[in-house]
Amino acid sequence: MQETIMLDTIERYIRGEMLPEERVFFEQLRKSNPDVDQMVVEHTIFLNQMNKYGERRTLKNSLEEIHNKLFESGAIKASEGVKVVRLWKKYKRVIAVAASIAGLTALSISGLLSHISPKADNKSVEQLSRKVSILEIQQKNLNKTLAQKIDEDKSPKVIPEIAAKLGGTGFLIDGKGWIITNAHVVENANSVSVQNNKGQEFSARIVYVDHLSDLAFLKITDDNFKPYYTLPYGISKSSGDLGEQLFTLGYPRDEIVYGEGYMSAKTGFAGDTLACQIAVAANPGNSGGPVLNKNGEVIGILSTRQVQAQGVVFAIKSKNIFRTVESIRSDSSKMDSTFNNLKIPTNSSIKGMDRIQQIKKIEDCIFIVKSY
Repeated sequence: MQETIMLDTIERYIRGEMLPEERVFFEQLRKSNPDVDQMVVEHTIFLNQMNKYGERRTLKNSLEEIHNKLFESGAIKASEGVKVVRLWKKYKRVIAVAASIAGLTALSISGLLSHISPKADNKSVEQLSRKVSILEIQQKNLNKTLAQKIDEDKSPKVIPEIAAKLGGTGFLIDGKGWIITNAHVVENANSVSVQNNKGQEFSARIVYVDHLSDLAFLKITDDNFKPYYTLPYGISKSSGDLGEQLFTLGYPRDEIVYGEGYMSAKTGFAGDTLACQIAVAANPGNSGGPVLNKNGEVIGILSTRQVQAQGVVFAIKSKNIFRTVESIRSDSSKMDSTFNNLKIPTNSSIKGMDRIQQIKKIEDCIFIVKSY
């Protein structure tokens, strides 16, 4: 009985039929109870499958109506036990013509409506990169001008921000200046720069972009950057466990932001095996940020979030970093000589520390990524 009530509640949540207070309470329940969250995911998939089944039933009924009309007009004779499959084989030419006419009509109407109606974004997921606002650029330029007047000699080189297009997050995977972020953060970029949590900005270059796994490898090229002897965290080759507590660090704003949640599914949107689903708050600018477990190991890279469901975020599994590097090194056409010096850490030196101490060790290695 309780399961029936829960399913009814989940269905009202998915259909948007809950009152605001009810929805807030239920979303808190999802965050605190992985089993409930998994039921929501599974029921959403079930409803989608039911919709597809309904579409198939509608097609079957349409075929039967066409058969009846052909019979009434005398074009065909009645045949006992006629099946839809036989009708399709026999009259597929007639149906194809009818479908083509209907399709052209639908396209014409759709084109007319799209011309006169407001544009709507029907994407199920959205990327977590952010656009850099003009006001933000002006304020930061002013701050930099003042800082340069105080200590011009120690100020690192910067790339003019007036041309900045997209912003995201990236983190070191090698202390020599190797940074990983999402491919969509640097899409169509002519150049990139990265900025640390102290406000220092460094020029960088895009070494390699893998659009399939949505990963981009950057290398800091600025002489002002001081390499790290070791990184405090390790990059995990495993994906983590369902219900495992996780935390994130990223730049949805100019100040680094902490978030915490848990793994709610081992696959990403629509069963994507390259990604996993994280129940955590994420906003534009979090793209490319690390997802870490309690031991300070990176298990994923934040990438997208589901538009219609709050707190449903998807992260590229960290093991794809290793797969991409192996693919590059084994393919001479992809090989960049700088990859020979890339050493990805697998051990975490912050295991066993409390969360506050872990963050203090990690935050220096997290950067704002800016595309120009």
